[in-house]
Amino acid sequence: MTSIKDEVLATLAGVASPEGKPLTATGTLSDIVVTDRKVFFSIAVDAGAVKQWEPVRERARAAIRALPGITSVLVALTGERAAGSGAAPPRQPQTTPAGAGGAGGARAREHGAPGAAHGPAGPAGIPGVGAIIAVASGKGGVGKSTVAVNLALGLRDLGLKVGILDADIYGPSMPKLLAIRERPETVGGRLKPIVRHGMPVMSIGFLVEEETPMIWRGPMVMSALTQMLREVEWGTLDVMVVDMPPGTGDAQLTMAQRVALTGAVIVSTPQDIALIDARRGVRMFERVQVPVLGLVENMSFFCCPACGHRSDIFGHGGAKLEATRLGTAFLGEVPLLLDIRTASDAGTPIVAAAPESEAARAFAAVAAAVWAKLSGAGQVVRSSGPRIVVE
Repeated sequence: MTSIKDEVLATLAGVASPEGKPLTATGTLSDIVVTDRKVFFSIAVDAGAVKQWEPVRERARAAIRALPGITSVLVALTGERAAGSGAAPPRQPQTTPAGAGGAGGARAREHGAPGAAHGPAGPAGIPGVGAIIAVASGKGGVGKSTVAVNLALGLRDLGLKVGILDADIYGPSMPKLLAIRERPETVGGRLKPIVRHGMPVMSIGFLVEEETPMIWRGPMVMSALTQMLREVEWGTLDVMVVDMPPGTGDAQLTMAQRVALTGAVIVSTPQDIALIDARRGVRMFERVQVPVLGLVENMSFFCCPACGHRSDIFGHGGAKLEATRLGTAFLGEVPLLLDIRTASDAGTPIVAAAPESEAARAFAAVAAAVWAKLSGAGQVVRSSGPRIVVE
């Protein structure tokens, strides 16, 4: 019996390269990954030939998508420069497409959000999306993804239209944090994000099984990120929150170079070892000319639920002092609470599960501080119309 992988390879043999060779005979294909009738592969070519190969990528994707039973296809085109070929050519500046940003973009420009004013040409924005915020950390284990999803919900509760992009290709968290098990649909060759709590969400974790490792090289990660940014029907958003992977590597550079980030929020815990890495994160965004909106101190303190005694398990106030030292804003502190962890594990973040709780109020304060930085105003008025939440 012919497997799906065999059908895919047979189909790709009918797709011609720029030189007229069958795609399967060019030596450019990665392994074909098939998961639950979803197909993933990459085409790796020399960096100088990417433009000529882009139509091949499109034809390959269309051909596989037309196979019976295939529900989605991700084809990454990666351009790699051969060793000794010299530095990559300088990136050509791009301008934001006319009309990009929609109503959300107009709102950001009205309030003077960073990056919204006219200025030197740079990376393009995403049509229909106003502000794009990267939530980052210099290291893992500081609760960055938990902060990102609750920050998004806090911004939503300010009356804003918010979306979430999970940019952590190797360790996506949104499927677990938001209890998303369904797969996104493809409409007209573009993916429809999953909607949770009234917010569109996209993650590579929606397309692969939970235990499937993403053994991808840097160029394929960059291509996948670009596709999740540009080939998803995000609609009109005031703010997109991007949950970045930890560290200062390919994903961060890709986001800074290929999309007009409005700013970055750095998450840290109070202890010195975490602040060292947070400092690196701040400096990295500064070097790629992305404004740092400020620092959030997560797991800031612990109060015993039985006796109310407060313990500064990881120290306290370190992120605030570091923000002052670095000349950036301190956006707030979030306590170390059992309810935050249990709500996250249950797939209903604390801001949605218990909006009046101490933890939710802490995240709401961070969201208000972030929007104040974006809008240039100290207060944001909630939309007067009703907000429809789709569960």
